[in-house]
Amino acid sequence: MPRATGQAEDAAARPGLYLHIPFCSAICPYCDFAVLTGGPERRAAFVESLTAEIGLWRGEAARWGSFDTVYFGGGTPSALTAGEIGRLLEAARAALPVAADAWIAFEANPEDVDRERLAAWRGLGVGMLSLGVQSFDAPTLRFLGRRHSPEQARRSVEQALESGLTVSVDLIYGIEGIDRGDRSDGSGRAAGGEAGDDGIRHGRWRRDLETAAALSPHHLSCYQLTVHQGTPFGFRAARGELGELPEADQAELFRFTHTFLAGRGYAGYEVSNFARAPEHRSRHNRKYWDHTPYLGLGPSAHSFDGSRRWWNERKLPAYQARLAAGLRPIAGEELLAAGELALEELMLALRTAAGLDLDGFRRRHGIDLLERNRARLGQLQAEGLLVERGGRLVPTLDGLAVTDSLARALDLGT
Repeated sequence: MPRATGQAEDAAARPGLYLHIPFCSAICPYCDFAVLTGGPERRAAFVESLTAEIGLWRGEAARWGSFDTVYFGGGTPSALTAGEIGRLLEAARAALPVAADAWIAFEANPEDVDRERLAAWRGLGVGMLSLGVQSFDAPTLRFLGRRHSPEQARRSVEQALESGLTVSVDLIYGIEGIDRGDRSDGSGRAAGGEAGDDGIRHGRWRRDLETAAALSPHHLSCYQLTVHQGTPFGFRAARGELGELPEADQAELFRFTHTFLAGRGYAGYEVSNFARAPEHRSRHNRKYWDHTPYLGLGPSAHSFDGSRRWWNERKLPAYQARLAAGLRPIAGEELLAAGELALEELMLALRTAAGLDLDGFRRRHGIDLLERNRARLGQLQAEGLLVERGGRLVPTLDGLAVTDSLARALDLGT
């Protein structure tokens, strides 16, 4: 397998394994992932299919080395029984070079969490549980189509922490009509919230962050709402009934989120991710940002081997049909040119608080970013978007807010 081209060059930078579970009890109106509903029989048939796909990668140890992370994403992995999850892990360990001490992460919905299930997941070796809370506010949960209550959300975090798991909480913000203050009565106060001393009229989001921080999970992921075409929210947006926040409001909320959480002990180590300590960061997701190889299995899952990217069939019938024919369910692939790899690494690195290792980037791609971009970098530093520190190009908080355009402003000469 080609060497990982990203910043994680040491021997510990081993690839990760991602397993996509496409089932949800209901499909949220904002969701653009490959998800579907289905009863026990359909789920059991899927487990058979994913087990078969895992088997088709048998004997790839020489290519991948050893997987030191396994991430169950979706969809909702907690839609499967603990027995089904255990069977998938057993199949992965039998067919693939999964390290005996691999770090296993698992996504779950709050309504699926109880002490019995937590014990079962821990018994399977799960170390980190990512809870799709999204909000602790009842009207916001209804708007987002979530099926749990604020009480269930809080209880799921508390019980998960009691179980000894590393716990991450997902939250969504930037919801027009809720977080913009569009429901203001004209007095400068948004309905259901008050203006803070920072001047942001985002009472709902502030309360969500306060509640989350008070529960003290190890990790938080805070995502701005994106309206995707083809989703119920997308259809509403096309009719003019819903939209994304203006960029200025998004940037304001972004800065507020990072500043607020930093004051509560959660360091932002990536655009959307915050951890109480370095050991609580997502070991698997960091592979994506470090440009480390990963193998993705299941419908719509993507893979990257250091120079080539490929992706599976998105629709479950097409995915299962290819497997029934004894074929890997790959729908497409691309070989990344040298310039594309360099741009990807730059864009991913500038999403992180660690930034870009300039010497490493020059060794990997033959590009002296400082020499080629002296004027541009000087301008970006003067604008307070980037700093050069310890041989790294590091985005400021304002830089993180515009990270994609920041990377594209630099000349790679390719």
